[in-house]
Amino acid sequence: MSHTFKVGQRVTMDRSKIFSSAPGTYIIVAALPESGGRLQYRIKSELEKHERVAEQSQLHPMLEEV
Repeated sequence: MSHTFKVGQRVTMDRSKIFSSAPGTYIIVAALPESGGRLQYRIKSELEKHERVAEQSQLHPMLEEV
């Protein structure tokens, strides 16, 4: 398995199962080691002061602005 996202990349998060997460854009802060067969990232919302850990399957790339 390999990480899809790079540090510094802007992503959105699927909030359907994580209601306490902030809406909007997140920045990938770090790619974390595989855990239980799942790839994870440390992410930071532009609206929150703290960082979160999210699985790769919960994240979606931002479409590049034209």
